[in-house]
Amino acid sequence: MIPMNLFAGIDVGSRTIEFVLLEKGQVLVKEKLETSVNPLEQIKKILAYHQFSKLVATGYGRQLVQKNYNCDAVTEIKAYAKALAHFHPCVRAILDIGGQDTKAILLDDLGQIKKFEMNDKCAAGTGKFLEIMAMTLGFSVEKFGALALEVSDELTINNTCTVFAESEVISLVTQGYSEDKIAHAVHKSVAQKAVSLLGRVCSQEEKIFFAGGVAQNPTIVKLIKQFSQKKITVPEDPQFMGAIGAALIAMKE
Repeated sequence: MIPMNLFAGIDVGSRTIEFVLLEKGQVLVKEKLETSVNPLEQIKKILAYHQFSKLVATGYGRQLVQKNYNCDAVTEIKAYAKALAHFHPCVRAILDIGGQDTKAILLDDLGQIKKFEMNDKCAAGTGKFLEIMAMTLGFSVEKFGALALEVSDELTINNTCTVFAESEVISLVTQGYSEDKIAHAVHKSVAQKAVSLLGRVCSQEEKIFFAGGVAQNPTIVKLIKQFSQKKITVPEDPQFMGAIGAALIAMKE
């Protein structure tokens, strides 16, 4: 028998897939897998072991889930808005830095989407940019973020294109700059782009809800706080906010 009080959300992103199961509005299950080169197989691995009364999909691969599981699909923007309105109803602004894009979202007093902008034309300023730069210097993304955390330096990455920025990083290495200073410059570039996007959408808001995988990077969080002069709230497991929002939509519909 399918349980009538369990609602599921799945967020199929460019790098990872997150799944949550809600019971009475509370998170009962969280699971995450790499998206891999065969996202449908990964989706099947997650969904095969869970029962639920309704499923809603979001993320880049939402249509793939919708097609194969005959479920509803919503944009990441709508899913994030729903999660924020549920958990932090007094906060109106959302920043999401994911693997392939960055989003800034402003909600009205009713929790509805008022304005949003996305930077999805180039990988610069995204998690993919950080990953490429980390690999260029021989670090994991996690160690790369920690490496830059305590650095205070004016070194700057000037190129906005990922390919040219990678060449610039290599050039800085050959000029003798230390890895931690280069890592800090890379993070500063990402943080400045995020703050610029926020400024176009929610410049008047004092509190920002920071979600997405890059919100786990302590240096990015520190620099966005510094550059924006705003209060940044990072939820527990910020990469699950899209899936949670999708599950909340499933529960309400």
